[in-house]
Amino acid sequence: MKQFLLTRLPFLYPMRITQLRLQRVVRDALSLKRFATTKTESVLPVICKKHQSLLRRKLGSSDPKLQENKITNLSISIRAMNGILIRPGETFSFWKLVGKTTTKKGYIEGLLLSQGEVRKGVGGGLCQMANLLFWLALHTPLQIEERHHHSFDPFPDDHRVLPFGSGASVFYNYIDLRLSNPTDQSFQFKLWLTDEHLKGTVLTEREWPFSYHVFEKNHAFLQENGKNYRRNEIWRSVIDKKTGNEVRQELLIRNFSEVKYELPATELAAVTQHS
Repeated sequence: MKQFLLTRLPFLYPMRITQLRLQRVVRDALSLKRFATTKTESVLPVICKKHQSLLRRKLGSSDPKLQENKITNLSISIRAMNGILIRPGETFSFWKLVGKTTTKKGYIEGLLLSQGEVRKGVGGGLCQMANLLFWLALHTPLQIEERHHHSFDPFPDDHRVLPFGSGASVFYNYIDLRLSNPTDQSFQFKLWLTDEHLKGTVLTEREWPFSYHVFEKNHAFLQENGKNYRRNEIWRSVIDKKTGNEVRQELLIRNFSEVKYELPATELAAVTQHS
């Protein structure tokens, strides 16, 4: 009902956003969470996982300038998060560190995915940072306390190296990425930009006894009521480093998203009816 009203009465949307943001502030103020706030230039000694993502990809018919603007936004957000320590019992919050993306801080217009559409807005493009952090976290014992994903698939795959739906959406401040540390040792994110990539590493104090392999199952394009959808599952294998044996497999995420682009003939041929 709320979504229906927001669609039919768009002037209500800013009021709803304000309400959700205030609710998040109040909930955090009343909670007993200890948020990660300590950053350090010192680097923890043990690497858990490294990853990089391309800064420039073909994103449908979107303006390439917005991707250049995204790089500016990413560089500002890196300064807010690089070197952050997540100590035992602490919770990492994307927005607690980045804060509101304003022009006063230097943020400029980039791509945003909002209300089922591709839009532009100040601070756009930071989902790429959230995607990187989430992927790194999946290779650690950090627990995913809060993670969101878009309900639609906006662009065809272009140089995709990670499974569909393995990222995270963020929108200040109520759509957050939050990771809690249930262990007895600290973890740390190191983040940086090169000319072509956003790069990151997650590190820890001492060798962790397990490694993690994240993979996809049951990927398919489906059709329902004349619309195309994409589904898959994201799984994780937990491996004992000492023996090399798999301890268990965990289902992490089930994705089901509307496809907003025209499917190529090769994919259309494989589309099945979904009931």
